[in-house]
Amino acid sequence: MRPLAQLQGVGKVYPRVHHPRERLRAFGSLLAGKPPREGAHVLSDIDLEVRQGESLGIIGENGAGKSTLLKILTGVIRPTTGTVSLAARTAALLELGAGFQPDFSGLDNIRMKASLLGIGRRELEARLDDILSFADIGEYIYEPVKHYSSGMVVRLGFAVVAASDPELLITDEVLAVGDESFQKKCVRWIDRFLDGGGTLLLVSHSMYLVNKLCRNAMWLHDGRVRACGESHAVTQEYLAWHESRDQEESRSRDRVSGDNGHYRVETLTLGQNGDRPLEGVLDKSVHELPVGDDLVAELVLRSPDGRTPVGMFGIVRADETAVYGVSSERAPTAAEALGDGLFRYRIRFPELALLPGRYRVRGHALDPEGLRVCDTAECELRVTGQSHELGMVRLQHQWQPED
Repeated sequence: MRPLAQLQGVGKVYPRVHHPRERLRAFGSLLAGKPPREGAHVLSDIDLEVRQGESLGIIGENGAGKSTLLKILTGVIRPTTGTVSLAARTAALLELGAGFQPDFSGLDNIRMKASLLGIGRRELEARLDDILSFADIGEYIYEPVKHYSSGMVVRLGFAVVAASDPELLITDEVLAVGDESFQKKCVRWIDRFLDGGGTLLLVSHSMYLVNKLCRNAMWLHDGRVRACGESHAVTQEYLAWHESRDQEESRSRDRVSGDNGHYRVETLTLGQNGDRPLEGVLDKSVHELPVGDDLVAELVLRSPDGRTPVGMFGIVRADETAVYGVSSERAPTAAEALGDGLFRYRIRFPELALLPGRYRVRGHALDPEGLRVCDTAECELRVTGQSHELGMVRLQHQWQPED
C-alpha cells in the first residue's frame, strides 16, 4: 500500500511574544529562517507514516500536541522543523465550525464547503439530498450557522465530508459533540469507509472508539511519541499510566489530609438535648434520636500550623441526598482553642426538624481560607418516631379555617 502521509522529524515551537524584546527576537529568527531560540515546544521529533487503508488513533492528554499534529498534516500550520508529505484526497474535521461562515445559512455553507473539497456544482446537486439526510437538522438548514448548536455544526460538517468521498479522513474529537444517534450514524459510516479501503486518522479521548475504529494507535506525551503500535496494546499502556498517575495524586492528597497531613478531624461526637452524648465516636454504630429532640454535634479539629481551620457540619440522607450544611466561616467566634493545635466547634439544632429516617451527620475540616476540604468524618443518625408527613424535614405550618 502506498503511503498517503509522511512526517519526518516534525517539530513545532511557538515563540514567546509577550514582551517587545521577545517579539523582536521571534521576528529576527523568522527573517533568518531559523527556529525560535525559546518558546513553547508543542511537538518534537515526530516520525509518522500512514499508508492507504490504515486506521490510526492518536491519543494523549490535553496539551500533548494531538491537534497541532493534525493541523500540520492538513497544512493549516507549518512545522518549525521537519518535513511533511501528503499524497491523498483529504477531508478534515478539526476545530468545531472551522471552514463555516457563521452569517451564511447551512445550505450556503454546504455549497462553499463542497467547493473547497473539490465537489463540482452538478456533483453537489446529485449528492445534496444525501447530505441533508445525513445532517438531519430539518428547517435549520436555511438558518445562519451562528444560530446552530455545537452538535448541529458537527452534523453539517460531517455530512459534507462524508459526501466528498475522501481517500484520507482526518478528524479531531468531533464525535464527542454529537448526540448518541448521530455518533452511531458516524461510526457506521466510518466502518463502511474503512471497509472500502479508506484511511483514517482519528484523535479521540475515547479509548473505546480508538479500539473500535483503529487498528493502530500512537500515544503523544509532552509533544513526543510515547508509544506506537497495535491499538489495544497502546491504549492499555496509556490507561495504565493514567491509573498510576491517579494513584500518585491520591497519595499526594493523603499526605496533606487525614492522619498524615494538614487540617484533620480529631473527633466527631453527637449529643442529645445538649447533655447526654450518644455512644460512639467516629464509629459505624447508629445513633438514635427521637423526632423533634435537640441535636448537638461537636467537632474537634487539629491544625498543624496553629491557624484556625474552618469547621463544617453537614447532614445527608442515607441515599446521599444533601439535607443541610453550615460552616464556621461566617461565625468567627465559633472556634474554641483547646491548645496543642486543637480547635473545638459545637453546634446545636433545637427541635431537629428531620422526619423519621436514617441520616448521616458529617464533620469537615477545611483550610483557614475555607476553600479546600482536607478531612471528613461522619456518624450515622436514626431519627425515630411516628409521622404522617412526607419528605425529609418538618416545616412549621398551621391549617387555616375556610372563609
